Amino acid sequence: MNNPHDCRLRHARCSVPGRLYMLTTVTHRRRPLFDDFQYARLTIHNMRLAQHKQHCHSLAWVVMPDHVHWLLELKDATLSMLMQRFKCQTSNALRKAGVKASPIWQAGYYDRALRREEDVVRLARYIVANPIRAGLVARAGDYPHWDAVWL
Repeated sequence: MNNPHDCRLRHARCSVPGRLYMLTTVTHRRRPLFDDFQYARLTIHNMRLAQHKQHCHSLAWVVMPDHVHWLLELKDATLSMLMQRFKCQTSNALRKAGVKASPIWQAGYYDRALRREEDVVRLARYIVANPIRAGLVARAGDYPHWDAVWL
């Protein structure tokens, strides 16, 4: 922990089933692992696996070359359990696929609890437009690693 305030954020974190969260996690040293199509798809598979196991309901997500944004409704899991399992399963899958780098992910993640009255669709559009803002594509439809329930 380089930032002395990091521990305060972790102590204040709470997980409420049924609540909406925006999560962001970053690869270790911001390595662009997900420039590789196969590695990005393995990451997406593990996000879908979390939903299949009833840990969350994914509303929108994007896998960028060096990070993931994930808008979800928390179900039968805590945030820390969800992210720990997602990172562990993704790391194992990526190593089996040939990634030599270790660790895969930076420690921790960013979370933001949303209020129901917030414009969730607007936030989902913001997430999906991330590849456009990063200059990776001209249109969201040209980027292969995103999804949203409103489409």
